[in-house]
Amino acid sequence: MSSSMQDLKQPESAAELASALGTAGAAGRSVELGGRFTKTRWGGPIGPSDVRISTARMTRVLQYEPRDLTISVEAGMPYAELTALLAANRQMVPLDPPYAANATVGGVLAANQSGPRRRLFGTARDLLIGVQFATMAGKLVQAGGMVVKNVAGLDMGKLMIGSWGTLAALATVNFKLIPQDKARRTFLQTYDSAQDALAERSRILQSVLQPAAVDLLSPGASARLGRQGWVLAVGTGGSQALVDRYSRELPKAEALEGEAERAFWHGVESFAEGWLAEHAGGAVVRASTALQDLGAAFAGHDGPVVARAANGVAYLFHTAAPGNLAGANVVMEAGPTDRNGLTQWPEPGSGFAVMEKIKHMLDPGNLLNKGRLYGRI
Repeated sequence: MSSSMQDLKQPESAAELASALGTAGAAGRSVELGGRFTKTRWGGPIGPSDVRISTARMTRVLQYEPRDLTISVEAGMPYAELTALLAANRQMVPLDPPYAANATVGGVLAANQSGPRRRLFGTARDLLIGVQFATMAGKLVQAGGMVVKNVAGLDMGKLMIGSWGTLAALATVNFKLIPQDKARRTFLQTYDSAQDALAERSRILQSVLQPAAVDLLSPGASARLGRQGWVLAVGTGGSQALVDRYSRELPKAEALEGEAERAFWHGVESFAEGWLAEHAGGAVVRASTALQDLGAAFAGHDGPVVARAANGVAYLFHTAAPGNLAGANVVMEAGPTDRNGLTQWPEPGSGFAVMEKIKHMLDPGNLLNKGRLYGRI
């Protein structure tokens, strides 16, 4: 069913969200679930559905304890609003996702999106301490809590991260918070080849330096940010003395601070967003490898590449969706609106049967976000 023909529901609380899902489930009505639906080209295309449920009106802060470094918010809160709120107390949830200006907190978690600083702070799974989610049976389930060391039931909650809303609907989200750095600086080094840039990456990782971000941009990617060549970007933060040590250890690098630094990382974090906006038939492919194999993951690719060079994750940008993907660790994260015939997740692996069982347990009627998990679930 087209979105214009769908029955649109916009619950304003966790209880209303559970009720909307329960009503749809009892009637056997399929559901398209989202927040602000900023990532419709990400994941798999959702099959025809009878009801569209948006969490965009669930935007409240439920509990915020700056001294305890914890916060609980409703899943529909805009991520940018959360960031601004925490910044007032010099705190952060450093996920750096794409679509940060418009995406909801729940959408960021459901898509398991993170950015350059995952090298130091990890992904959503490392920052989440509790969730409440609503099931198709109309139930609200609590996992974890508001205590950083409280892990009871949290594994169940972490199943929601990266599930693309195919299991249940996130209602509330609890984070542990990170204090903002007293000083920040980014160091850019330019190379003629990926091999040389990755050699420097390895040298830095084997040194006493422990940067927050180590990203590698191919010439095609760096050109879109007004640069040239293979650019290795090393982001760091902490005390002024620590940041100054990087300047001594990387004397030949160009140093960015303040607005120039913020503008550079914004360009990196929003790269996929801009690329897809310009290329209606374009795609973003993610390849995950061991650090020593990162260069091989994008060798021969003639489009832009943005790599989390200290994590072994490379994002390959295509003007048109590739017809073939190979490997258990390669996924087409985003593609054209029409993805009929495209395989986005070519080798789901031995754990896929377990994923199907979990899907059946939480959504036995297969009504929720059909196909959203890269067309597999």
